[in-house]
Amino acid sequence: MDFVDYYKVLGVEKSASSEDIKRAYRKLARKHHPDLNPNDKNAKQLFQQINEAHEVLSDPEKRKKYDAYGKDWKHAEEFEKKRSSQRQSSSKGSPFENFSYSGSGENFSDFFSSMFGNQGARQTRQPVAFKGSDHNAELQLNLREVYQTHKQTVTVNGETLSITIPAGIENGQSLKIAEQGGQGSNGGPAGDLYITITIAADPIFKRKGNDLHRNVELDLYTALLGGGILVETMKGKVNLKIKPETQNGTQVKLAGMGMPVYKKDGLFGDLFVKYEIKIPGNLTEKEKELLKELQSLRSH
Repeated sequence: MDFVDYYKVLGVEKSASSEDIKRAYRKLARKHHPDLNPNDKNAKQLFQQINEAHEVLSDPEKRKKYDAYGKDWKHAEEFEKKRSSQRQSSSKGSPFENFSYSGSGENFSDFFSSMFGNQGARQTRQPVAFKGSDHNAELQLNLREVYQTHKQTVTVNGETLSITIPAGIENGQSLKIAEQGGQGSNGGPAGDLYITITIAADPIFKRKGNDLHRNVELDLYTALLGGGILVETMKGKVNLKIKPETQNGTQVKLAGMGMPVYKKDGLFGDLFVKYEIKIPGNLTEKEKELLKELQSLRSH
């Protein structure tokens, strides 16, 4: 198998930070997604390489092994165990003590082949099975979509999957889809697929954990005299009673009208409604006279 330079795949330097890698991955994943490039026969393979590169370089431990062992990074633990065993069993020293890595991955490929699968007449070993690499994808939803549990159909690496989105999932949270990642080697299981949920901002509600916040305009007369208004919530419209002389910025709590708590059926956060008193405009002469009269009464 040819050596693939994951840093070149993502277009970053070896010294790139985790944020640099994340930004590069998101940009390339959107650009080369197979669904957006139906006429490019190489799009699926390139998209898979982008996912594999991100999976390895975004994980500190995997990245460390990759930097040391190249494309044979998955075999790092087996190599270390074997080398330790050889050192302990040989009184003349280990044959691996002067072994060095050139950076291309080819020396290790030959070395692992002889160490694990080609021991000649001295010893015959079965190839070691390894789990495939994990893949990453991103799914964009809106706040109302994650208010209730529902199904979503996604296409990853050219394969269409139906997944369940639990109610109350948060922005940036990931869902694990078992064995939908890269293929295993030597009979090993496939890797897993991790789908990161991105939730777009809602034009009405602002989410803070399990609670929701929203502003509601209140006309001056209702604020002064009291009354009732209809307010939209995620569960539908509710009638709120306004107390007389309600001040601008007053906030009321609607218990249990917030977001559902993730994987806890029947539990919800709260909804906080903040009143914004709207000053009337385009006053008539009669209205101005009445307001002046009111002002005169208040000044005595």
